[in-house]
Amino acid sequence: MIKRDHPQLSISQQCNLVRLSRSAFYYAPVGIDAETLAMMKEIDRVFTKYPFFGSRQIAAYLRREGVVIGRHRVRRLMAKMGLEAIYKRPRTSQPHPQHPVFPYLLRKIQIDRPNQVWCADITFVPVRNGFLYLVAVMDWASRKVLSWRLSNTMHADFCVDALNEAIARHGAPEIMNTDSHTIGASSRVV
Repeated sequence: MIKRDHPQLSISQQCNLVRLSRSAFYYAPVGIDAETLAMMKEIDRVFTKYPFFGSRQIAAYLRREGVVIGRHRVRRLMAKMGLEAIYKRPRTSQPHPQHPVFPYLLRKIQIDRPNQVWCADITFVPVRNGFLYLVAVMDWASRKVLSWRLSNTMHADFCVDALNEAIARHGAPEIMNTDSHTIGASSRVV
């Protein structure tokens, strides 16, 4: 759209008309240098052999082979190449098909005393050979962790154990709120 040899409009004026900076008009993309291209080929070779390696593992592997490269550079080049380590991710938000959906009871409630509302959530903790699941039961008013459990499976048992321990220690709350599908979301405790 911009003509270098326009008889009436300068390049600056043409750039202003099309809302393009002059530097963008003059910019010439710089290609990838031979050293970086060779490094990308090495990363691709290792990634093809070990697709579950992340940037740290690829950098360590290449260093053992005598190639000097930092993990941040490996991470940047992997992103440029569209490579991402393949690993099993935890499935923490898989609702059971028969699980009832509870109404959200906290919409207009002021929470100002202990045992009025508790919450629980499940997360995962990465460990050397996979991950563990962590459930915590908290009081919303005091922000105190009432109980917690770790498990290597997503069975509901460890969640129920944590909730039962919290009830045994502190009494039952008026409302138990969670977005996890193992305990139930916003249900009144009787």
